[in-house]
Amino acid sequence: MFFQRPHLAAVIGGLLLSCAAHAGKLAIVIDDFGYRPSEENKVLQMPAAISVAVLPDAPGARSMAIKAHQGGHEVLIHLPMAPLSKQPLEKDTLTPEMSSEEIARILRNAVNNVPYAVGLNNHMGSKMTSSLPGMVKMMQALNQYNFYFLDSMTIGNSQSVPAAQGTRVKVLKRRVFLDDSQDIDAIRQQFTRAVKLAQRDGYAIAIGHPHPNTVRVLQQMLPTLPADITLVRPSQLLNEPLHGGSSPVKPQPRPRPQEPGFQPPGVCQVQPQPVPATKALGVVWESVTSSALATTIRQLF
Repeated sequence: MFFQRPHLAAVIGGLLLSCAAHAGKLAIVIDDFGYRPSEENKVLQMPAAISVAVLPDAPGARSMAIKAHQGGHEVLIHLPMAPLSKQPLEKDTLTPEMSSEEIARILRNAVNNVPYAVGLNNHMGSKMTSSLPGMVKMMQALNQYNFYFLDSMTIGNSQSVPAAQGTRVKVLKRRVFLDDSQDIDAIRQQFTRAVKLAQRDGYAIAIGHPHPNTVRVLQQMLPTLPADITLVRPSQLLNEPLHGGSSPVKPQPRPRPQEPGFQPPGVCQVQPQPVPATKALGVVWESVTSSALATTIRQLF
């Protein structure tokens, strides 16, 4: 059977549309801004789609927020929230026991200290984010600002989504921590994991910190992102549906070092040179049998 050129063009066009529709979007947020100007300035030299989360009471909070905004980076408030573990807390750390008035005061001060912020995420916070009453008070205070909430998912049973019901606050969730381990090979593996999740599900949000090894990995790996991955700001994902089901984020084991030279799969490619129609049919058919166009193509033949 000969494959007519109009049909070939239609199938190849459909394949390209399928690749574009399923291209992955990757948002990267660098937390803890305001304390490490040397490393933070290196982050601000990266693509503008890299976002930063600023600790509101850090000595460099205001200056770094302004500099990030001027460079085109999206700015979030990295608001301290109480953890379950016993450790020293930042000034004005939110706790579930606080009154609504106290939470509103802390949030108001944070907004004043971090100009140009458009979102908020939690610093630590396993105790606060797992408390529905506490998070309801926080979301109600956040509701008067046009902010989204990025849940860092420091605990699996976070109550951010139910707490936001009845407010205008939209909730996003972190999928990958880049640098739970500061081993450089482990960070590379986590970066690759974020890319693969974005390819599989349509998008992923990764959080890192301005550690020297994290900065080095980003400098090395961002220029080599696969062709089907686009860097985006978190705000660009507020209405983005996942292509596939997203399982709850679970605590991750310490990652193993990534094998050198590993390249994640999934790049959509089209060969530019002409090929015979019958051979082209075989190539295209093999490419799309696992895609969303498979059913349509089967009907064509």
